[in-house]
Amino acid sequence: MASSEIAQTVTLIELVPEGIPEPKHFAIVDSPIPVCGQEGDLVLQVMAMSADPYLRGGIKTGEVPRPMTGFVAGKVIESQNEAWPVGSLMGAALPFSSVQLVTSEVLSKTMSWNLTDHISEDEITLGIGVLGMPGSTAYGGLTGVLRPNEGETLFVSAAAGAVGSLVGQMAKAKYNCTVVGSCGGAAKNELVKAKFGFDHAIDYKELSSDDKAAELASKIKEAVPDGIDMYFENVGGYHFEAAMATLRPKGRIAVCGSISTYNYESGTAPLNNINISQMIYTFQRIEGFVCMPWLTGRQGNFLADVSQWYREGKLNVEETTFDGIHSWVDAFAALFTGANTGKVVVKL
Repeated sequence: MASSEIAQTVTLIELVPEGIPEPKHFAIVDSPIPVCGQEGDLVLQVMAMSADPYLRGGIKTGEVPRPMTGFVAGKVIESQNEAWPVGSLMGAALPFSSVQLVTSEVLSKTMSWNLTDHISEDEITLGIGVLGMPGSTAYGGLTGVLRPNEGETLFVSAAAGAVGSLVGQMAKAKYNCTVVGSCGGAAKNELVKAKFGFDHAIDYKELSSDDKAAELASKIKEAVPDGIDMYFENVGGYHFEAAMATLRPKGRIAVCGSISTYNYESGTAPLNNINISQMIYTFQRIEGFVCMPWLTGRQGNFLADVSQWYREGKLNVEETTFDGIHSWVDAFAALFTGANTGKVVVKL
């Protein structure tokens, strides 16, 4: 929990154009506890902070020092906002600050979602995981972009990660899909099959040829000889090219991330090869998206659907947990070294 005397904020103090972020790039800055001033405002005690790959792109350029901003979940401890009474559990995109004033103006401009009816305080990390950005990304990409038909085949990269593990389980539970996952290491491969219910798992760390795209495509075809109908893209690079090589007619690719390229300096990451003729003549589709329409409730029925699936035992959740705001940098770095399984969370 936050100190009763100070608020603490994760602050970027040095830009990181390339490579894995390190503690020297960040500082924890103390400030007075804010008070709730005007009508429509509230004070949020943050109980969980997220570490997500997409944040890597935001620390390459811009002014420093500046607060890091991302997905948090916590409890409203002061309020002059009727929609958010004291005790409400909130998920939101806000600065990584342990206690913060959230004005009505900020609320009107940022993503927020009400977790009060879906989880308890003890389950608060779910608000930045299965009921937060990762869950809504999996839900939106599957139901809104890929739109599976019953029994189709789905390939998922980063299958042991926060998003990949959920999208595979949702595809199994809702559409009875055959699901193939790619992840790094024997332990993760076993996890995605035993805990997350994937039909097949491929260890990309065992790929040894110079042409990893062709080798991975061969592994996919070994698992599903007729190829794949859908690919949920989290990684980029040779994973994308292998998926294209095994994509069936009328196949779909949902693109929400490309973690293999995030640590390159801006403009230097290798580009993916896309077979345009294949797309045209086999009626294939590639679509990028972000979670916002589903997370904010403007599209679909994310919170109600996914909280129900979770309570029914259809979704298993794995978390890599770090304790305390000072551990956020280590949590962030773990995303790029493969040290995490499932959702990376920082508990305060």
